[in-house]
Amino acid sequence: MSRTETMRGTAATWMGTELVPSRTARRVIGVVAFAAATAFGARVAVPLPGTPVPFTLQPLFVLLAGAVLGGPLGAASQLLYLAAGLSGLPVFAAGGGAAYLLGPTGGYLMAYPAAALLAGTFGRGGKLRALPGLLLALAAIYAGGLAWLAVVGNVDAAVALGLRPFVLADLVKVLMVVLVMGRIRDRALRLF
Repeated sequence: MSRTETMRGTAATWMGTELVPSRTARRVIGVVAFAAATAFGARVAVPLPGTPVPFTLQPLFVLLAGAVLGGPLGAASQLLYLAAGLSGLPVFAAGGGAAYLLGPTGGYLMAYPAAALLAGTFGRGGKLRALPGLLLALAAIYAGGLAWLAVVGNVDAAVALGLRPFVLADLVKVLMVVLVMGRIRDRALRLF
């Protein structure tokens, strides 16, 4: 066996195709892993002055879930994440429980499954092809969040508190997803 063949075999093992030969098992692991990653992203929360919405890494993992797993599995990972939070597990930025979704960030959270579905449906492929789909997915997160902030406050306050402070950082997250997907796209498509 040549060195190249050995390296390919090792890469396949590390990427899970030989380590977990069942495609169904890899999909379940992927869904659970991205639900956990989104929970981790919530724990990286930085409060911003003047807004009840903290800066978190959740959108990064929501978009990655869709882009890596595909639309339906990405959405499933986010539904699992929400179910964990609704059950009371402290997976949201400041805790867990059903009442958390009635707070200022509830609209963003409830938009995560749709955003992952959009990212997976329209955000896969080459870098230039993925970018519009990922931006559409990010827009879905903002639409859910701003709609809910407008219900609990007003539209002007929603834009000031829930959009302006986050746009630049979230666009950087989109670019990070594009770069990651550019490196792992072919492997992710084979795994899931």
